[in-house]
Amino acid sequence: MSYRNIRIAIASVSALATLLAVLTLGFILLADPGATQLLPLLAVVAALVVFFATSALVGILLHPLSDLLNKVQRLSQGDYTVRFAEEGIQKRFTPQVITHLAESLDKVGGRVRSSMADVAAESRRQGQFISDVSHEIRTPLTAIRGAAETMLDEDIPYEDRAYFCENIIRESERLTRLAADLITLQRIEGDGEVVLKRVNLHDVVGKAIDLMEPLFEERIVHVSTSGEAPDVLGDPDRLQQVVVNLMDNASRHVEDDGHVHIELSGIRGHSVITVSDDGPGFGDIDPARLFDRFYRGDRSRARTTGGTGLGLTIVKTIVTSLDGTVEAVNLPGGGACFIVAIPSLSPRE
Repeated sequence: MSYRNIRIAIASVSALATLLAVLTLGFILLADPGATQLLPLLAVVAALVVFFATSALVGILLHPLSDLLNKVQRLSQGDYTVRFAEEGIQKRFTPQVITHLAESLDKVGGRVRSSMADVAAESRRQGQFISDVSHEIRTPLTAIRGAAETMLDEDIPYEDRAYFCENIIRESERLTRLAADLITLQRIEGDGEVVLKRVNLHDVVGKAIDLMEPLFEERIVHVSTSGEAPDVLGDPDRLQQVVVNLMDNASRHVEDDGHVHIELSGIRGHSVITVSDDGPGFGDIDPARLFDRFYRGDRSRARTTGGTGLGLTIVKTIVTSLDGTVEAVNLPGGGACFIVAIPSLSPRE
């Protein structure tokens, strides 16, 4: 039933009740038969007065409710700019229950707006992610196809054929790394259950260095460690991946005989892992962008390093899942420094 029909129905019922009451009381109380001739006229007048007075009163009381119903309908139709607890409602003579209803609906509307904003942001992120992945896959696939088509030429020398075979192998390996990083990122960002336990960061760093040692020898990079840090609550495999990715990133950007240093420390209730190198640093770009998916400050140089553009993204995702932070800074003497801070556990008794 509409707001107008509600007003008419309530006013009509009130007027009819008033008419019957006046007629009944009149016939009972008036003993003079001549006086009863004016009674119907008085009853009609009283009923009309009650009708209009009731209609006006109902309009005052129900108008805020009508506004709320209209706004709820607008919200259901997708108008997320609707506000329920406005000043205009508060200034009117509004029943307290309607005021509380408006405030409750305003909270619900706020949650709906927030949820829709999150959905829209996630949709944009997914769209951008798909676009980035498509671009990253397209480049090695184009290189593989170009090399394969060139090798179809029977007159191509053996040396050139070997060169194009190496290109195919290199780009295939890059696709493999990209797929592995994408799977890793999906697992980290997914809702899969992760068992957290006390982790000794010194052990994590040691295992990460052992894992990366063959690669460091290939790249002629010297690695050193120092310090100690309190234990943290986390997944040892994922924390090891944080250290591996940071060391791998550092070793890609130093010259031959370069140095990468990992320092452990504890400060203000946090265990800190610092990975620094003596390379050129990352320049004057925004450090926060280094952790974006597929971001490369110097795309031509980054292509030659063999990175997928997801290593630092994985680092940030893992650290954030542990309520930690990761930052990047340029060192005054040259080189880059990545600082990971994770809440510490109390020492064992």
